[in-house]
Amino acid sequence: MEPHYFTVDVNWENGRQGMMSAHGLPQTIEVATPPQFPSGVPGIWSPEHLFTAAVSSCLMTTFLAIAENSKLEFKSLKIGSMGKLENIDGKFMMTEVVLEPELVIIHEKDMERAERVLQKSEAACLISNSIKAKVIMKSTVTIG
Repeated sequence: MEPHYFTVDVNWENGRQGMMSAHGLPQTIEVATPPQFPSGVPGIWSPEHLFTAAVSSCLMTTFLAIAENSKLEFKSLKIGSMGKLENIDGKFMMTEVVLEPELVIIHEKDMERAERVLQKSEAACLISNSIKAKVIMKSTVTIG
């Protein structure tokens, strides 16, 4: 497979805020230093939010592809996530992302397969495979 490139531009606006855009996408995202830091701005996406969102949204898109290929029928998928920021040896870093997917399947007979598809999805997620932070998945599968 040839490499794929994703171009993102961030333009500073004022204070600790800027606007992020990606080539080919019409939406922009306002980004800022999180309020946990000096001069941080509440209520705006931060790099730490985006890092955590990258991991959880990658799990979702990977799951959707694997579930489709596995012909796993499901009713809903919701993924809660929490990124952990720590100061390690004087450097701030995201050290852990906890993923909590809640999958509702249609047929009870698919319970084990659903768990396998979730596990396979986490293992195949390109974002999780590209970062140093530990990724922990705590899944819940129910019948709906």
